[in-house]
Amino acid sequence: MIAWICGWIVFHVTSGLIHILLVVAVVSLILHFVRGRHGEADLRIRR
Repeated sequence: MIAWICGWIVFHVTSGLIHILLVVAVVSLILHFVRGRHGEADLRIRR
């Protein structure tokens, strides 16, 4: 019974973490395409 409860809790926690990671990945991908290559070139010139 204890193992079942622990498994249920771990499953729900990791499920939430996976969804958070997916949202972070999508936001990162959108920012990558919105900024394009110009963001990297500007950083190199300013240094």
